[in-house]
Amino acid sequence: MSGETHLDFTANSNGHPSAAPGNLAFNQIELRRIDKRQAEVKEEKDGTLVATVREKISADGNELTTTTATVGHADKITVWTRSGGKKVPNDFFAGEWTQDLGKSRLRQGSVLKIEADGSGGVRFLGDYSYTARFDGKQYDLKNSRNDTVTLQLVDPHTVDASYQRDNQVTQKDRWVVSADGQQMTLSTTATLETGQRLTEKLVFKKQ
Repeated sequence: MSGETHLDFTANSNGHPSAAPGNLAFNQIELRRIDKRQAEVKEEKDGTLVATVREKISADGNELTTTTATVGHADKITVWTRSGGKKVPNDFFAGEWTQDLGKSRLRQGSVLKIEADGSGGVRFLGDYSYTARFDGKQYDLKNSRNDTVTLQLVDPHTVDASYQRDNQVTQKDRWVVSADGQQMTLSTTATLETGQRLTEKLVFKKQ
């Protein structure tokens, strides 16, 4: 698998564990071929299941849909369009694929709860959670593939968040609250575990 980063491993499609070195998120996979157009990959870190990825090829062989399930998180659906490589009759997955951001769904329908923690910081509850201050220091994350978050208050309506995993910045968020305080816009740039770059914008309304 090659993208902005390169992963190199060999696995049989019999569901037996195979080593996947050089990846920050997992170091072992179990690949199971369901049929010619569907496969399931279990990603594990030191023997613990990190994520289950279901892959499905369209009937014409030009679109690949991956659904990633992790404990405590909404499913992430990513759609890829064939951009190169010959179609192989007995292996529809082979080739080069480019992410179709228009069809991908990473965090649609998310519900967030943000509240003051009583000591000058905030308590964030969503797909993951943390308590942090706006002081540029690193704070631990819970239920997240990232390890820490750093918050900076740009102005009274804008906050920048930087996320790190294994001491590398993997995601940057900018939160902007509207003047009336009823709407919040999240702009995200991130690097996925596959090495692909992601940009995303979500809008939340106060309930």
